[in-house]
Amino acid sequence: MKLATYMASGDQERVGLVTGDDDQLLDLQALQETKAGEPSSYFTSMLALIEGGDAALATIRDLAASSAAETIPISSVKLLAPIPRPPQIRDCLCFETHLIGAFGMLKKLRAEASPDPVAAMREIEEKGLFRIPEVFYEQPIYYKANRFSVIGTEQEILWPSFSEQMDYEFEFGCFIKTGGKNIPKETAHDHIFGYSIFNDVSARDTQFPEMSGQLGPGKCKDFDTGNVIGPWIVTADEFDPYAQTMTSRINGKDISTGDSGTMHWNFADLIAHISREETLYPGEFLASGTVGGGCGLEHNQYLNDGDVIELEMSGLGTLRNRIVRQ
Repeated sequence: MKLATYMASGDQERVGLVTGDDDQLLDLQALQETKAGEPSSYFTSMLALIEGGDAALATIRDLAASSAAETIPISSVKLLAPIPRPPQIRDCLCFETHLIGAFGMLKKLRAEASPDPVAAMREIEEKGLFRIPEVFYEQPIYYKANRFSVIGTEQEILWPSFSEQMDYEFEFGCFIKTGGKNIPKETAHDHIFGYSIFNDVSARDTQFPEMSGQLGPGKCKDFDTGNVIGPWIVTADEFDPYAQTMTSRINGKDISTGDSGTMHWNFADLIAHISREETLYPGEFLASGTVGGGCGLEHNQYLNDGDVIELEMSGLGTLRNRIVRQ
């Protein structure tokens, strides 16, 4: 099933079941009150629903089958991120194809800036510059993103004043259903509630100098509206994360097509690694990292003021946002 967080009027967040051709919503709390005569704690927020586990999902299925179900057009509401303030966001690095493409472009640009590009490329190769680090093949790598700077589909991405080179990154991720510590890889997928698309917006001109400090991303990722998740969650029982097509578009023009099945590290690997001597909690979001071809860096094509970014993933829908200079 597809589950969304939205606002119909005022500032109250609602939780809905996406129906029809992904163009209608069922207000779960309203339907619960109509059927049972009282609200349910499951539907006070998406996080509460996730914490409700299988019992909450069973309640939704029962409500959806009710004759009292009345739908709301999605076009009449404002979709938010599935969990507007996730307990935690970890952005991982799972696609070798992205690293090959990104480092390949950086080598090309470095060489072309030299008076003798052929000799410069040869020197780059000999010195092993822009080589995929060995640690990528030894264990999953991740950083913790700002969980307070999350927005949803159709909301504006605000261009930070300190950057002149903005980029999108097409990722997707899983929301944790049941927490745990030292989770075995063999049972890790049982801990996944569902999946959503993720746009990890990046200030590239800020990223490259600050990454040389060897503490990972900082301001290049940390600005309001920089983490975009949506348009909704598709529950794990209805989605195969390793058999999907990922297409990115800018202003309606196709830029790249990626394959989720090319992940070097899968979500079971991530959960097993991250939960080593550390407890994972319901609602935490683990992102995949950028799919191969899924960012402007790999194409040497960056964003402009007013660009509309569409990230479409089969089975998950389309995450659509406009970037706006303030």
